[in-house]
Amino acid sequence: MQLFYNPTLDNSISQFVFSPEESRHIIKVLRKKEGDLLKITNGRGYLFQAKILTADIKKCKAEIVSTTKTHPKMHSLHMAVAPTKNIDRFEWFLEKATEIGVDQITPIICERSERKVIKRERLERIILSAMKQSLQTYLPKLNDAISYQSFIENTPQGLLFIAHCEKGEKMDLKRRVAPDKDISILIGPEGDFSPSEIKQAGEKGFWPVSLGKNRLRTETAALVACTIVATINNG
Repeated sequence: MQLFYNPTLDNSISQFVFSPEESRHIIKVLRKKEGDLLKITNGRGYLFQAKILTADIKKCKAEIVSTTKTHPKMHSLHMAVAPTKNIDRFEWFLEKATEIGVDQITPIICERSERKVIKRERLERIILSAMKQSLQTYLPKLNDAISYQSFIENTPQGLLFIAHCEKGEKMDLKRRVAPDKDISILIGPEGDFSPSEIKQAGEKGFWPVSLGKNRLRTETAALVACTIVATINNG
């Protein structure tokens, strides 16, 4: 099944026109014709089935014939991750985390961060593509990059964890995660969190956790954390 995205759709709309880019893809690449049915999501849990009315390469017009609402998950996963120096690795994480089931991502700039600037538009396109590829109807939210300090000062709700490589008492994340609970997880840069950042997180209620015995790259650690949460909630 091919899934399309249109954030403007809701129950009040009966007919609409695809963007020129989507229109060209539908008519020229996929060779769809008038009368063919398409699946579209608005990224907010709705799945629409629409029939092509006008097979125009620039303005493909369609009519909604059915609507289905997908119930949201019982839990929410918010990953606060330091962008990697090699942005390709961070992009890989975003793609795979979206496929697995992340709900919100905040890039955080830490004391040891080697990358402090990101191109949000490109990252959002990667997330959108991964949502469509994995046939999901909820689009993960990508927040603006903020400082580590700003993130922990505005402590989110739910279970709070920080994964780091420093010595000290830590419990396996899989033993800390509870099903159907909102969760936020901090993942640091290649050089890890500084001791002061780890201390500050503890003071704000973040539990120190381990992701296993091996030392992991930032993007690998973040994806392992996503997988653990998904496994606990879907098991």
